[in-house]
Amino acid sequence: MRLLIVSQYFWPENFRINDLVRELSNRGHELTVLTGYPNYPQGQIFKEFIKAPYQFDLYGRVKVIRVPLFPRGSNSISLLLNYMSFALTACILGPWKLRGQYFDLVFTYQLSPVTVGLPGAFLAWIKKAPMAMWVLDLWPDTLEAVGVIKSPKILNLVGKLVTFIYGRCDLVLSQSRSFIPKILELAGGSKSVLYIPSWAEEVFTPAGVSPAPEVPLRLDLFNVMFAGNLGEAQDFACILDAAENLKHRSDIRWLIVGDGRLSGWLASEIQIRGLSKSVITLGRYPVERMPEFFAHANAMLVTLADQEIFSMTIPGKLQSYLAAGLPVIAALNGEGREIIIQANAGLTCESGNAVELARIVVEMSSLSSDALRNMGQSGLAFSRRMFDRKSIIDQVEKQLQSLCTLRNYSV
Repeated sequence: MRLLIVSQYFWPENFRINDLVRELSNRGHELTVLTGYPNYPQGQIFKEFIKAPYQFDLYGRVKVIRVPLFPRGSNSISLLLNYMSFALTACILGPWKLRGQYFDLVFTYQLSPVTVGLPGAFLAWIKKAPMAMWVLDLWPDTLEAVGVIKSPKILNLVGKLVTFIYGRCDLVLSQSRSFIPKILELAGGSKSVLYIPSWAEEVFTPAGVSPAPEVPLRLDLFNVMFAGNLGEAQDFACILDAAENLKHRSDIRWLIVGDGRLSGWLASEIQIRGLSKSVITLGRYPVERMPEFFAHANAMLVTLADQEIFSMTIPGKLQSYLAAGLPVIAALNGEGREIIIQANAGLTCESGNAVELARIVVEMSSLSSDALRNMGQSGLAFSRRMFDRKSIIDQVEKQLQSLCTLRNYSV
């Protein structure tokens, strides 16, 4: 297949689309990626990209076409400008930069924002190719949940935009089963929508690694580790409330690995609440180094805010946690929580319940090493059954090939 991948985010930003592109390229397919200037999650264009942008023109054998965008920044206005600017520049500059090139299919990778679907649909129309979209974030629900947009009228307009985009898709892939009814509703109920979950990157496969030297090694502590984006959806207020409730427990340490829009707020709150000894922020590191940090963890932490849309979401970090063979502590509702329960991979409580989160942290810290190991191994076994990387990419490849064949395009 000759595929055009449209994604606002791409390497050197860390998303699973990188893994998918690399694997499909390794399988012999010809791929081109249309993306923006890298700026996630810090909100500023990466310095290494500014210094030498030509070094980011190829991802292995894959050609990467980049268009300018307004960086995410640290407030809602800059975030909206970021969303709109990529859609605009990709629609205007994308066709020119891709002139003369033929594609069997356009594949759009949709996190936030859904507006990435506009250049995807536009280019599919120009290239007379079918379009598939992988939906990993459900709009307008997410916008309302994180408070970026509060006006019902604007949210209604966004809903119409989503309907327009879904209506131009020949195939929609959904990261969770809970998304599918809403996608069908927005798409008019006639679209082909399939469940395709995320997987854990191969780097998280358990292997002997040395603990990251950036973390003070303390074998006498029970380490609860959060790894990922520091944003509004992750409900850090709940995490800090739980840590504050356990401030008297000198044997429990919270390790936060990642970066994002709330980094400054989080650092300030840790100081204000007097949590600097028990809550340690470590910053952002390449995904390849994550096993070194996971080696410090006794349990991995996943939280999402108490909103209906997040109960329909499977947090991407959950697959990585399970694949690492570590027990999981979760303040979640809905599908993500059910996965942990089904996998017997950890302890859970409702989203936003800091008192219960503190309680299950204490409960897990009291378990024997054998019990913790059994939880981790149970999660790992579940991950291999349900979130196997090769099997999921096989499904994606099969669906894309079928779409090309049905539309009488060469494969």
